[in-house]
Formats: sequence, structure tokens, C-alpha cells
Amino acid sequence: MHQPSFRDIVAALSRKAPRPGLGTAVFGARLLIAFALPSHVFAHEAHPPAQPATAAVLDEAPFLKENEAAMTKMMDNMAIKPSGDIDRDFVAMMAPHHQGAIDMAISELRYGKNEQLRRIAQEIIVDQMQEIAAMNLAIGKPVTDSAPAPTQQQPASTAVEHHHSGMQMGGSSR
Repeated sequence: MHQPSFRDIVAALSRKAPRPGLGTAVFGARLLIAFALPSHVFAHEAHPPAQPATAAVLDEAPFLKENEAAMTKMMDNMAIKPSGDIDRDFVAMMAPHHQGAIDMAISELRYGKNEQLRRIAQEIIVDQMQEIAAMNLAIGKPVTDSAPAPTQQQPASTAVEHHHSGMQMGGSSR
């Protein structure tokens, strides 16, 4: 069976692409107007007055700093040296990509106020952690022991006390 090449696909798509004309010019003019007019012209609902720019920037600064750090870490970790094994290279690049999504979702949970977005961020964390584990399993890499969600804090003493209290069952009678 003949696999179409990239060139075949581009040629087929270009035959179906609309030719420049009046419709394209009208679309371009609409796009230009949309970006030229202030956004409040298109607003359909009343919004509360915005905070002064300086206060908003100060409030958002920790979120932006954390998000930028997550993006930088993700991009750095995605830059891998090819191993010759496509599947392992895929996982080596995708795991940091998914971890970046987790880190950004954690930032939303720390600083975001919108409950719907906070729930979505929680789902992102769970989904991305599961995908990282599934990819690691697919290439035969052991999955690490389960740990508390990255947004939960678990005091070490509580975990140790819990495990030790269960171990005293057989030795002495109380």
C-alpha cells in the first residue's frame, strides 16, 4: 500500500485551499479591525473595574515567577540527547513535558481563585501523573512508589508513627 509523502499531502491540501480574493480581503479587514479596536468595545457583559496595573502585577508576580521556573525546567529537561531508541526518547521528552503541566497546575492551585480552573488543575495533576507512570511502564521503567499528591503536605512523623503502631500487633499483649 502506498504511503503518501509529506509533499503529496501538502500538494493535496494546497489544491483545496481557497484562492486569495475578495473573501480573503474581507476576512483580513475584519481581523485587523478586531485587533485595532479596544477590547471593551466587544465586551458583552459588565466586568468589575480592574485593579490598578501595579497592584495586579504585584499580586501576580509570585505566580508568574513560579510558572516561568516551571516552563524553564520543562524545556531544559525536554532537551535530551537521542539514545537511538525512539520509544525511550519519546518518554524522556514527554515526561518533563507532563511534569511541566503538573508544576503549572500546582501554581494555579496556589494562586488561582476560579474554582472551575482549580478543579481542572487538580485533574491535570492526576491525569499527567498517571500518563507519566503509564509511559514509564510501557518502556519497562519501574514506577516509583506512590506519594502524596504534590499539593498535599504529609508530615513525616505521622507516617512513621502510623506504620510503627501497626507493627506492634504480634509481640506483646496489652
